[in-house]
Amino acid sequence: MTFIRNADMVKKKTVRVAATNITEKIGRILLREGFIEDIREHREGQKSLLVSTSRYRKRKKKTYITTSKRTSKPGLRIYSNSREIPKVLGGMGIVILSTSQGIMTDREARQKKIGGEILCYVW
Repeated sequence: MTFIRNADMVKKKTVRVAATNITEKIGRILLREGFIEDIREHREGQKSLLVSTSRYRKRKKKTYITTSKRTSKPGLRIYSNSREIPKVLGGMGIVILSTSQGIMTDREARQKKIGGEILCYVW
């Protein structure tokens, strides 16, 4: 999330980040929810990178991701059960969770009635 936020500050349309399972799954969630335009994998020798293309509003020239906030950190993990998962802006934003069934949004976790570690908020 930080790589997208930093790219937005300098008005970069594409961002390259190291490809890991977590960054790929978070990128796929952001693509599915309409926050980014495209995400693809790129290889440079031995390195595998994800190239993310930000989605911009036509007239305002701002990205669809207004704010993103990382909540759970290595020093302080934040967990929540399915009934206590917070809603961001009354459901306008999303919460990304790491559950026993993989990384998913707050809506999917509530629907499956599972909780997990709250990774970040996006709106």
